Amino acid sequence: MSRRSHDGRYRLLRRGLFDAAMAINAHKPLKRNTVGTVPSFFASWLTTEAAPIVLATWAGRTARDVARRRGRLTVADKVGVALTAGAAVGVIGLIRDARRTGEQLDAALSGFVPPEELADRPRAQTIGAYFPVLNGFRRRKRTRNVGYTSSGPRMKLDVYEPLLPPEPGQRRPAILQIHGGAWVIGSKDEQGIPLLNHLAHNGWVGFNVNYQLSPRSKAPQHLIDCKLALAWVREHADEYDIDPDFIVVTGQSAGGHLCALMALTAGDPSYQPGFEDADTSLQAAVPFYGVYDMLDRDAEQLPRFVELLQLVVMGTDPLEDAAGWEAYSPIDRVTADAPPMFVLHGDNDVLVPVEGARRFVGKLAKTSNNPVLYGELRGAQHAFEIFPSIRSVQTVEYVERFLNRVHQQYLDRSDGAVDDGRDEATAVIDLSASDVTGSGPAMVAGS
Repeated sequence: MSRRSHDGRYRLLRRGLFDAAMAINAHKPLKRNTVGTVPSFFASWLTTEAAPIVLATWAGRTARDVARRRGRLTVADKVGVALTAGAAVGVIGLIRDARRTGEQLDAALSGFVPPEELADRPRAQTIGAYFPVLNGFRRRKRTRNVGYTSSGPRMKLDVYEPLLPPEPGQRRPAILQIHGGAWVIGSKDEQGIPLLNHLAHNGWVGFNVNYQLSPRSKAPQHLIDCKLALAWVREHADEYDIDPDFIVVTGQSAGGHLCALMALTAGDPSYQPGFEDADTSLQAAVPFYGVYDMLDRDAEQLPRFVELLQLVVMGTDPLEDAAGWEAYSPIDRVTADAPPMFVLHGDNDVLVPVEGARRFVGKLAKTSNNPVLYGELRGAQHAFEIFPSIRSVQTVEYVERFLNRVHQQYLDRSDGAVDDGRDEATAVIDLSASDVTGSGPAMVAGS
């Protein structure tokens, strides 16, 4: 028997074993494993967020292989088909979890966003959940590579605007998007795009920002660049017809860390060298799966996380510069003046474990005078919203509802109207720390 025919003989079995391994890994990826966690993450992430495509691929491939055998299946073939069928059941479970994202985020926002507003949320391009290349590109205008620095390295951002011009005298809300990539890789071209497309289609102006990366640039340069971008946006408010008094921020992973710091360090002159007088306040923040404790005091991150940060990102020894590390940790910068915040994290995240988000939310909820909302998504891996998926399509819809409510409250205050939304949330929903240390979505409001 030739090697080729021998390989073909066991093709269904090999593929069944591979499919089973992929399904198991998607549900139970490796955690805190120096060698295995990162590849386990990538396999889990793609299987989870592209589950309909994975399922269709497996079904079509298996049907083709079975047809080629003309019904004459060996024992190995049957075992392989059974393994693929079992793996498919596991992937269907992933799809079921993703389809429940709306329920989880509805629960997280209830009490802050009125039920009728949640029900009437603008729909994202749902076909993108099944064909991820469809990001809704034609529903907004994008201007690429606009420089926002006047000295030093030329840093750039992309601007996302609605297709239609504003009404006479109208000022649009704005959002600053900060990409992730462990502070060392990534760019504005890869993250936040589904959310920015959706918001621009619904009247927002988005600014997707690049910042200087490590190891060439050490902390706090990443944060300084983001604040420079924010100051630039305010300076150019007239050019883009935005309201300089209503700008919010979002970011993912390392960008989630910077997003939280942006919200918690408004006006801090140590992060505004040369532009100390610039207004860097923000009206809301939506950090996705962020790092909130750079010191990893509960030893939840990947092994040698702090050592890598010391060498590549921070540039100082945490034992000798504990104050500097704490100052760059959002959990140590929590303040009563924090703006409304909607924290999102997946409970299956192996790159930035969810426990850090729970602690951050618990501490922030006890301190902040503004609403703190928390959405913990069942089955979601790190980077779950990079491309359109069943989960991310729903997520951007609910993020828009949160931001729309905060914006409406701002407009009501500006017009002298009674702001009953936040008062109701503060009075009725005030969860204890124990409520945000378990799994599942929750909303907490400052007291």
